[in-house]
Amino acid sequence: RILPKPTFASQEETMHGFKSYFPSSLYTSTAASAVVAAKAGAAPAAGFAPSMTFQHPAAGFIAASQQEYGLDYFLKGALAGGICCSVTHGALTPVDVVKTRIQLEPAKYTGMMQGFNKVIAEEGAGALLTGLGPTAFGYFVQGWFKFGGVEYFKIQAANSMTPQQTWDNRNSIYLGASAAAEFIADIFLCPLEATRIRLVSNPSYSSSMVGAMTKMAGEEGVVSAFYSGFGPILAKQVPYTMAKFAVQGIAAEKIYESIGKTPKTCTQSENVSVSLMSGVIAGVTAAIISHPADTLLSKINKAGAGGSGGMLSRLGNIAAETGLWKLCTQGLPARCVMIGTLTAGQFGIFDIVMNAVGAS
Repeated sequence: RILPKPTFASQEETMHGFKSYFPSSLYTSTAASAVVAAKAGAAPAAGFAPSMTFQHPAAGFIAASQQEYGLDYFLKGALAGGICCSVTHGALTPVDVVKTRIQLEPAKYTGMMQGFNKVIAEEGAGALLTGLGPTAFGYFVQGWFKFGGVEYFKIQAANSMTPQQTWDNRNSIYLGASAAAEFIADIFLCPLEATRIRLVSNPSYSSSMVGAMTKMAGEEGVVSAFYSGFGPILAKQVPYTMAKFAVQGIAAEKIYESIGKTPKTCTQSENVSVSLMSGVIAGVTAAIISHPADTLLSKINKAGAGGSGGMLSRLGNIAAETGLWKLCTQGLPARCVMIGTLTAGQFGIFDIVMNAVGAS
């Protein structure tokens, strides 16, 4: 959810020369009223902590924010994130199967439609759902930590600043919060992503996610089997997530400005529409930025890829064999379609679930 422009719920106020209205979407209107009253020399509003000393306008905002955003809010954000990531990634499993095949065997799978037709002709339509289990479960876990983490780190950063500082530094907050949350999420995602890619690249490897994970651990060891792609997954996911949240925030701001409304004055359906539109823009941008690392990740999790040696040596071999142009472009159109759709869906579903569970 985008950080709000510094405003007061119903009173005009000049702060650092900036005339604005602070919506209660991040800080409560009770706190805003108390701050305004305190600055005017009046008593704090009824219901607001009488022991609060208003020596700085941010004090009331910070206190209200900490009261409003407790553990239940962050758990709701994590749940909404898990659901939106699991549903969208799971629904796009067929696209991901073909995209991964194009990256792994470009001579055999030359395009999106040709790839779909070839997979169905040779392996049956069911092959398009290969890896659905680890995809749905893995991205639920990742979404839990990613979206929940972004909400947590974003709000903690906002709490440490004045409202105006929060607004002025909002892009840095988006970038920092998303990078920290994604790093944590990838620790849990990496084993499941390695399993998914192994099943997609070799459908006969195992008939189940648990069976594949057990076999991989037995043959290669836990670290080699599940974390040889940790570097590439960080190189892929961290820039992807940073771009995704920062671009979505900027795009959503511009859309609201263009229609002359704010999230608070829009209906729920209008807010979801903004989330969908800004999500498409963010998704395509993030897909382009993170695609070279995605190609490396797909290739290194294929058995025997990159020869022998350590992870960096194998990655270097794969990059040299593939070439920079192909790293950046193999499977990119398919990935832009997939990630644009997926990201739009994630932000839309996230808003719907957050509203459904009463997290505002």
